[in-house]
Amino acid sequence: MLAFLYVQKTEGGKQHKAFEKMEKMEKMEKMETELEEKKEEKQMEKAVNNQSPRNTSVFDVNGIPTMGKAVPLGLQHVLAMIVGNVTPAIIIAGVVGLSSSDRTLLVQCAMFIAGIATLLQLYPIGKVGSGLPVIMGVSFAYVPTIIAIGAQYGIAGIFGAQLVGGGVAVLVGIFIKHVRQYFPPLVAGTVVFTIGLSLYPVAINYIAGGVGSATYGSYANWVVALITLSVVLFCNQFTKGYFKLASILMGIVAGYIIAFFFNMVSFAPVAEASWFAAPRPLHFGIEFYPPAILSMVIMYIVNSVQAVGDLSATTVGGMGREVTEKELSGGIIGNGVASIAASLFGGLPTATYSQNVGIVAMTKVVSRFVLGIAAAFILLGGFVPKFGAVMTTIPQSVLGGATITVFAMITMTGIKLIIQDELSGRNMSIVGLAVALGIGITQVPESLALFPDWVMMVFGQSAVVIATIVAFTLNLILPQKTLADEQQERKEMEQEG
Repeated sequence: MLAFLYVQKTEGGKQHKAFEKMEKMEKMEKMETELEEKKEEKQMEKAVNNQSPRNTSVFDVNGIPTMGKAVPLGLQHVLAMIVGNVTPAIIIAGVVGLSSSDRTLLVQCAMFIAGIATLLQLYPIGKVGSGLPVIMGVSFAYVPTIIAIGAQYGIAGIFGAQLVGGGVAVLVGIFIKHVRQYFPPLVAGTVVFTIGLSLYPVAINYIAGGVGSATYGSYANWVVALITLSVVLFCNQFTKGYFKLASILMGIVAGYIIAFFFNMVSFAPVAEASWFAAPRPLHFGIEFYPPAILSMVIMYIVNSVQAVGDLSATTVGGMGREVTEKELSGGIIGNGVASIAASLFGGLPTATYSQNVGIVAMTKVVSRFVLGIAAAFILLGGFVPKFGAVMTTIPQSVLGGATITVFAMITMTGIKLIIQDELSGRNMSIVGLAVALGIGITQVPESLALFPDWVMMVFGQSAVVIATIVAFTLNLILPQKTLADEQQERKEMEQEG
């Protein structure tokens, strides 16, 4: 019996020692694992600390890829914005009757200020600029209002109104958090929709050859315009890659070639232009007219709020996050500052370019360096008058055939914004009345013939101004009613009956 107990005790002691040994081994293994993990963490930390400041990722905002990658991706952005940037300048030059050299200079300044505005957004100075991967350029949204101002007060009146409007944009940027609520998608969409509609006569006049042209309405103009439009549609709908992206450019190239064989292209402006010249401050002058200023201020407020959409689409689509209030504020302030500078150097009002936002959202290429390369190319065009002169040789019928698709997309963008809110009776009244009064009054300007001249300037020339004021006011004063509320009202009326 004692022998048995002794054996059990001995075996128990061995097992106990075995367990202790196992525990010690487990502890040692755990300690070794922890030490290995810490060693790896230190190595990673050391690698991060000692790594080159050059981050080559195109999918990182601060990435600096090789020039081989950056240049093609940057040129892609240039192709997407170039036509939209120079065309408003060509249109305005025709409206105010600028000479060939001044017309070239206006296009040159459009490139110069677009490059400066883009760089300011990419690399902010203090609170000026968003720091987001966006491309800036001259905006079509201002064209109807600028045409009205230019026809009445000339190019100097445009830049005077723009200077004040840019200052207002800076204020909107500072207080965007409080202003934004007054411009819901319904109001903003109504304004954008009206902008698109009001640009259609501009496109048709260009398709016909341009107002005042000796060949206005000729078969040749319509043939060239329709060929241009057909190429734009074909590239946009049936091709991929660069051809789809640069569909408008492809259309203009095709139309330009056809127009050349129709003897519609003159290279005289190119021969007269120099190879290099710096923009000339205040060359076009600057004058201040209250009616023009009021019209432009309204447009700057609306377009500043519209910038919220583009900046938000950039961060959500390209970076997978919501835009911050600091970025919104800096972006709008940056646009205001750029517009103030543009008014002094001869550039037209700028805005974020939605087509470039679309490229960022589609490719996820958010490197500011890539877009900085694009800005450098754009800026280069601002110092080469030959480039601006080449742009002015594009026949108006070619521009009309290409830009009517842009104007159509602006209109449809407005509709997309409008239907973000439900189409209740209240909302349809706001949209319907704003567009009806805006388009209606500008189509019959003589209806304001007995009013003071300033009334005609503010309300009789630009449908966008009227639509903005009406939509903004009605949205504030009409009671909020949803489709469900309206249905309930009808049920109550039936019960009462």
